[in-house]
Parts: sequence; C-alpha cells; structure tokens
Amino acid sequence: MKFVAFSPKQMVALTWWCENSPYKDYDAIICDGAVRSGKTVCMSISFVAWAFYKFSGQSFAICGKTVSSVRRNVLTGLLPTLKELGFGCDYKVSQNLVVIKRDGKENRFYLFGGKDESSAALIQGMTLAGVLFDEVALMPRSFVEQAMARCSVEESKFWFNCNPQSPLHWFHVEWIMKAEQKGALYLHFTMDDNPSLSEQMKKRYASLYNCSFYERFVLGKWVAASGLVYPFFDEKIHCCEPPFEPCEKYYISCDYGTVNPSSFGLWGKKDGVWYRLYEYYFDSRKENYQRTDEEHYRGIERIAGVRKIEAVVVDPSAASFIAVINKYGKFRVIPAKNEVIDGIRRVSDALKSGKIKICNTCKDAIREFKLYRWEENSFRDVPKKENDHAMDDIRYFVSTILDREQGGGGFYAFAAARGRQL
Repeated sequence: MKFVAFSPKQMVALTWWCENSPYKDYDAIICDGAVRSGKTVCMSISFVAWAFYKFSGQSFAICGKTVSSVRRNVLTGLLPTLKELGFGCDYKVSQNLVVIKRDGKENRFYLFGGKDESSAALIQGMTLAGVLFDEVALMPRSFVEQAMARCSVEESKFWFNCNPQSPLHWFHVEWIMKAEQKGALYLHFTMDDNPSLSEQMKKRYASLYNCSFYERFVLGKWVAASGLVYPFFDEKIHCCEPPFEPCEKYYISCDYGTVNPSSFGLWGKKDGVWYRLYEYYFDSRKENYQRTDEEHYRGIERIAGVRKIEAVVVDPSAASFIAVINKYGKFRVIPAKNEVIDGIRRVSDALKSGKIKICNTCKDAIREFKLYRWEENSFRDVPKKENDHAMDDIRYFVSTILDREQGGGGFYAFAAARGRQL
C-alpha cells in the first residue's frame, strides 16, 4: 500500500502520543467527522505504533459494532500496511486475535463486537493496555465503559473514532462535549483532511445522502434527524408504470402484522433495475377485522401468481407466519436483515441511483413514502412507528437482496493510492 504525505490533522492523530508532542499526557483521543475523511487509517496505524513504543507482552482490544466490521473497516487496511512497515502479523481468525511482532517485541490485539447491551459480557475479565473503538457511536454505552474499565495497565489510553449521530447521543454528551474534562484530545475531520480522496469521490459521497445524513456524513456535524425520512422522494422520478414482463427474476418482501398492517411487495428485476411491481397491503384497524396467517399467505400467492419466486424475504421475528409459508413448501424463506438506520441509507441510495423503482400500482407504498417521519427529540435516530409497513418491507428487500447482489455493503472507499511516508 502506497502513502502520500498525510494531512496535518492526520499527522496529529498519528503522533499525539510521541515524547515531543504537546498532547502526550492526554488519556484519550477522539476523532469524529465526515465519512472517508481518513480517521480510521491513521488512528489504527498510530494505535499499533503507540502500543509497541510503550509496551511488550500486553493485550489490547480493537472494537467495532461487530467483529466482521472490525475486520472490514480496520484490519483490511491495517495488516498489509503493518507488514510493509516490517511488522510480523499472525491473524488467528478463530480466536479473533492478531499477534503482532516487531524488533523482539510482541503484543496481542483482540477483536470485539459491541453490538448490543449483552456485548459487555464478552470483554469482562480481560486486562488491557489500550483499546481502539472504531465507530464508537454505534456501540452501547455499557460495552464501551466495560472495555474502558479493562484498561488497568499503567499508561493505558483510549482511542475513539466515529461519524456523527444525534447531538443527544451519549458519546457526544459525555465525551465530545467534555473532552477537555476527560483528558481527551479532540480532532474533528472533514473530507478535506484526507489527501487521497479525489474531488470526484467527494462529490459522489455528497450525492448519496440527504438532510441530516448529509450534514453528518458529508459535513461532519452532530445534528438531529427530523422531518420526513425520505424528503427527496418524488413520484415523477422514483415511480413508474410496471414494465412489460417477464422479468429476469422475482422476490417478495414481507412486513407481517396482526394488529398492525401487513405489507408485501413483489419485486421483479429487468435491465439492471428492481421494480416493486405489485403489493398486498392489509390494515386490520382500517378494515375492522384481522386476517389469519393462512389468509395472509394467500396474499403472497395472489401477488406471486404463476411467476417463479426466488424467495420470500420475511422479518425473522414473524415466526408463526414463516411457519405457515414453510408448511406449504412452495416458497423459500430468507430472514430479512433488519438494521433500521443502515437500511434506510441503503433505500435512499437505491432510490437516488435508480436501482429500485416503485410502480404506480403500489399505492400504499407511495403513500407511506410521503408520510414516513423521524421521531423528534430522540437521543438516537428512530423513525416513528406509523406509516412504516411498506417502508419496512422495502427496506428488507434492499438490505437483504439488493445489498447482497452488490457485494454486501455498498461501496467502500479506502484511503488508497498513497506513497509511504511516516
């Protein structure tokens, strides 16, 4: 991997712990700001360099929302760079452990996922000399504080990076707003702080996001999500007549409800675009009666018709409905990916890029796009639990099927094309 000269802010992140640095006595560093602003690459290199400058024979932790995200976001760029710099790296995948060696020294770096409140138990009992939190704003406070409590080795330090979330988020309130009080060096990054990011790529990222997501991920601001979830949605742009069939392949996505509405969408792919061709939408409150699982299953059969359906994507919590689908053996069931915020971003991207179109036969989906809103004054991003049923089934399809077709995570722009200079 080649490196060009780092930006001044990246150089501070790389060297803040050095003996001649004015920040060497700080206990922590916080790097927040825009996506692809060069935070992770310089922090991860700096973290390992500091570990070998200060310690040998110690344990450290590298934490992300999941172990998979740590591998993708941190190790993919870090390990090749360390090897080029003369470090020996032994990645023990089954143990979620990287043993790194250099000049007779050896340190252990354990990988952890802080996905939910139960994750705190995973790191209990360890003794650490330092911890790097990649995307700390996506982790529960209990996990972060438990990991920090494990850092009982003298001169241990904490390393945090994240993209902004709500200004009421606990990390913003407790750490960024109190950085000086906590003894933390705070660095705010923009895309201009990443010298390897081209103007064309900056424009590409700017086109991906809207409203609060734009302010957070492009401008790097801690702002609240408010108003419509999809304020850019325009029937003239994002809706169309159903294409002439047959399509190349078909899926059905399902948001199942008993008291709440059930919304199912038939998707067909044609010429590289996925069309939501037809829908089944039943609101028991509006109709003043409830349908059984069997009756909802007939709804799937009705929109499927004689088409060959690759699979039906269903929220995994709808156990009784999944059991009915499986009983008939006609359709294969795929459990839906149900990350709400990531899913909303994926749907936004798919709509803006024209990867999905909503056919004008899907009246309830179009209606919900115009009404789906964020909760106000929440410490985290939460859409209101109303006018969200077609929104959920569309999100299930995009996150589970479309995202998988594109390689599982959209695109990632690593800080590449660099000439080494440390």
